[in-house]
Order: sequence, then structure tokens, then C-alpha cells
Amino acid sequence: MIVVTGGAGFIGSNLIAALNERGQHEVVAVDRLGSGDKWRNLAKRELAGLVAPGELFQLLDARAPEIEAVFHLGAISATTETNADLIAENNFALSLKLWEWCCWRGTRLIYASSAATYGDGSAGFEATLDVAALARLRPLNAYGWSKHLFDRRIARLVAGGAPTPPQWAGLKFFNVYGPNEYHKGGQQSVVAHLWPKVAAGKAATLFRSHRRGVADGAQSRDFVWVGDCVAVLLWLYDTPAVSGLFNVGSGAARSFKDLATAVFAAAGQPARIEYVDTPPEIRDKYQYFTEARLEGLRAAGYREPFVTLEDGVGRYVRDFLATQDAYR
Repeated sequence: MIVVTGGAGFIGSNLIAALNERGQHEVVAVDRLGSGDKWRNLAKRELAGLVAPGELFQLLDARAPEIEAVFHLGAISATTETNADLIAENNFALSLKLWEWCCWRGTRLIYASSAATYGDGSAGFEATLDVAALARLRPLNAYGWSKHLFDRRIARLVAGGAPTPPQWAGLKFFNVYGPNEYHKGGQQSVVAHLWPKVAAGKAATLFRSHRRGVADGAQSRDFVWVGDCVAVLLWLYDTPAVSGLFNVGSGAARSFKDLATAVFAAAGQPARIEYVDTPPEIRDKYQYFTEARLEGLRAAGYREPFVTLEDGVGRYVRDFLATQDAYR
């Protein structure tokens, strides 16, 4: 049995889809569905169970002998969430309790960290367990801080020779895009935000640059196709000897202008882009550049190429956004 926290979420539901496609149906999703359409992320899936987050440890204790691995992808992931107590409780305290349970039961644990741990990028983008290097990172929001706090705790435990799960891995996901992100509202990828305008024949809207030397639309991110994130998760599941903290991104920063242009190209239209001021409330926390360093992941043995921005956006538009059923 495999347990996926955040199983009805963006990356979690794509992981469950891939597990089903591999013939794995003993999968339990741990999540809240709410009153919206989030349930549709799982509508095509076969599950062995669907439980609320508050019942997670009851499930783990009851089914412990059967549980082979836990993919811990659930979190409060909104970078705009301001309730730091709630974020810390869900993203740090619960994660640490899950780590301790997996140590005690000898269960493999693969968890989601985030590129938000890198802050403005001034300390680099290298995934490392070096305690001193981690201490130099300065996340820009409470979400990034909570993920960083957990990474730092794990690094300290590993450095001190404390017990660990038989396999453990933390994945610093960069800017992920793809199907099943629609429930995220304002936290959806830029591709999902731009598509309705492009599909309607309107101009795309991007944030204006407020940094000297950076042109409008030249702000850059490491945009990564959700299928590549799932491929790394499955590779870790298939490679139980590998543990560590790893980046998951394409390895190539691309501009928001490139991204918008790719969306127009996928729609068979010439690019039309307009710029608006970045909202003042996020302007001082806005990242102008991110790029995953993939040396650690490659050194661990992951050899698969990452989908290019143009191919990923084209696949997203053609196979999902432009269809009657945009869900995987």
C-alpha cells in the first residue's frame, strides 16, 4: 500500500494517476476535497481509501504492516497565506511527526519541499544537507520558511546520526505547471492563468519589472512540467537505495515572456503581451530569477531528460486546457 498526502492536490493527483497507470491500485489519498471541484482531480482514479488529514495517523497505525511508502505532498502551499501558526502546524509540526512515525515503523518517506526555501536566490539554488549552507537561506514568505524549517531539521538529524526512515527524500519543486491545478485559484501556474485570455483572442497580461536592468517580462523562473515531477517521484520509489535532498526543476530558467509566447504558439496565435504593475503587497517578495541546480539529482542516478518549456506548454494546452475535459 502507498499513502499519498495531498493526494487530491496538484502533484499528488498526478502521482496517483501515474501509479494507477502502472497497475498500482492499493493507494490511499489523504486530503480535504471541500465544496468545489477538487474532487475531479481524483474522478478517474481507483483508490484503496480516501481519508481526511486529521485521520492520517489513525490510518497509519491501523494499516502499518501494509504501508510500503508515504509520499508526503500535502501542505498549506499558498505563498500568500498569512496565518503563520497554521502554516507551521501543517507544514512543519505534522511533517516532523510523520518523519518520526516512518522512522519508528521503518517506512519509506518521500516529501515535498519547495524552491521557495531559496528566497531571492542570493545564496544560490543548490540542494544540500550542509547545515551551515541551509542556515544561509532566507525564504521570503511563511510557506517557504515552513518548508525550510523542516529541511533544516532533517539535515540536523541526519548530520547527528539520528535514526531515519529506510529511504527518505525531500524534493524542492520549482515552478510546476500542468493538469489538475485548477483548484488552486490564484496560486495556479501562469500558464493556467494566461490560457483563458489567449483562448479568447485577448492579450496576455504579465507583471512589469520593477528592478533596474531587468526588462518587462524578462523576470525568469525554472518552469517544470508536472509529468517530470511525477517521473522523479516514481524513480525514487523504484530506487529505494537513494536518499537525500534534491531539486526538481527543468534546470533552465526561462522568462515569463517566453512562457506567454509558448502559450500563444500552442494556440496557433502570434504573441500579444501587456504589462501591469506588480502589486505593492508582493513587490518586495517577488523573485526575479530561479533555476534548479540538478547536479545532486543527476549524481544520485536520475538520467531522464526534462521536458522543454515549449513542449510542456504545448502538451498542457493541446491535451488538457483546450479540451472539454481538462483533468488528468
